[in-house]
Amino acid sequence: MFTGIVTEVGRISAIAAKGDTRVTVACAMDPAKIAIGASIACSGVCLTVVDRGGTAGESWFAVDVSGETIRRTAPAQWHEGASLNLEPALKLGDELGGHIVTGHVDAVGQVVSVDRIGGSWHVVVSAPAELAPYITAKGSITVDGVSLTVNDLADQPDGACHFMLNIIPHTAEVTTLGTLAPGREVNLEIDVLARYLKRMQSLAAAG
Repeated sequence: MFTGIVTEVGRISAIAAKGDTRVTVACAMDPAKIAIGASIACSGVCLTVVDRGGTAGESWFAVDVSGETIRRTAPAQWHEGASLNLEPALKLGDELGGHIVTGHVDAVGQVVSVDRIGGSWHVVVSAPAELAPYITAKGSITVDGVSLTVNDLADQPDGACHFMLNIIPHTAEVTTLGTLAPGREVNLEIDVLARYLKRMQSLAAAG
């Protein structure tokens, strides 16, 4: 379980085919505090640590990424040199600073536009039709592992929706969202509460 509050930006330093894809991520975490088998969200994808090393400030960890995971997530993040938003799993007693995030990507969205307004970035993202019913103004959504609030949305004729985000300077600086550009694909995870409410609504309608 995660909160969508990114602790740092890591970088893929190596990729190797070992059955699944072995991805090594360079980061600043203390390797002594990274347990083998621990979960780390990598741009919104929950992955299991299979190896780690280095020293605090110059460490690395390795994860195995299945073909199914690569197929269902933004492809641009799985190459050497790619930057990843990192968040270790919640521990008992940790502050829930964002919202409840599972680290299971629901779909890949695409950035429609990015405009600088004042000191912030106004970002519009297109979400596919299957996700549209779960997205609402002032609701929460996770974009590349970052917990964000939907400012507004516009339904599209094909059933998709465009939702609007406001990225403040701090968020842009400490995550990869400061590099968003039109056409960029991003990992989307809907609010887990919205998922359950939609299911309950569907059952009630069927009854």
